[in-house]
Amino acid sequence: MVRSKVLEKLRGGGFVRAVSITRVTDPWATELAGKLGFDLIWLDLEHRAFGYDIIDSISLACRATGMDLMARVRKGDYSSPMRALEFGANGIMVPHCRSVEEARQWVEWTKFPPLGRRGFDGAGADADFSLADPIKYQEHANRETFLVLQIEDREAVECVEDIAQVEGVDVLFVGPADLTNSYGVSMQKEHASVQKAIDRVASAAAKAGKWWGIPTATPEAAQQTLDRGARMITCGGDQGFIVNGFRQASERFQGLKLSL
Repeated sequence: MVRSKVLEKLRGGGFVRAVSITRVTDPWATELAGKLGFDLIWLDLEHRAFGYDIIDSISLACRATGMDLMARVRKGDYSSPMRALEFGANGIMVPHCRSVEEARQWVEWTKFPPLGRRGFDGAGADADFSLADPIKYQEHANRETFLVLQIEDREAVECVEDIAQVEGVDVLFVGPADLTNSYGVSMQKEHASVQKAIDRVASAAAKAGKWWGIPTATPEAAQQTLDRGARMITCGGDQGFIVNGFRQASERFQGLKLSL
C-alpha cells in the first residue's frame, strides 16, 4: 500500500506543491508533472464533465512518479469520496463545506471505524487489489489518506474554528473566488473582508493543529502565503498552461506579414 507523500511532508514540517489537472486527463500529463517534482495532483471532478473512471489511470501515473492524488469530488452521497479513494486517490477535497455537521459527515464517509463509517471493499487500488490484509488496510487508509475541506463561504468562515476542531479533518483550503462572491465583493481578493476571513481560517487551523492552503498563481504569491502559515500551495494547472501557451504563440506570431 502507498504512503502519502503529502502527509509525510506536512507531518515533517514541510509544505506541499500542487498542480491541477482539469482538462488533460491522459496519464502522460500527470506522469510529466511527477517527473518535474510536484508533490500533488489536484484533480477537479467538480467543474468538469469527465467521470470517476479516469482516477484509475491518473492515480497509477501518480504512484509511478511518487506523487499523491487529491480528487475534488462532486458533493453527493458517501459513494462519491469512497469510490475516489478506492480508485487510488490519496486525498479528498470537498467544495463548499459550510458547517460543522457537514464536516463530520465527510469524515464519516472517508474514514473507517472507529473514526468514521466508510464502507469496506478491499479490492481497489488503495488495498493493493485485495493483496493487503483487511485490518492493516483499514488502519493504513485512516493514517495515509487526507481530507481537505474548502472554506469558500461566509457561513463557513463564521464557524471555521469549530470545523477545524473536527477529528479527521486534515486541511482547510480557502476558495478565494467564491469567498469574494459570498462577501459581496466579487473577485476583489485583496478586499479587507476577504483578507480578514483568510486570517481567521489560518488562525483556526493553527489553533486546531491542522494545515491550511489556498490557490497561488505566482511564486511571489506562494511565498507570501507560506509566510502567512499555509502549507498547501498551487503552482498552476493544465488549463492555464494551455491557454497561456496558445496566447503566447498567437502574440509571438502576430507580426508576420507577406513580402510582396
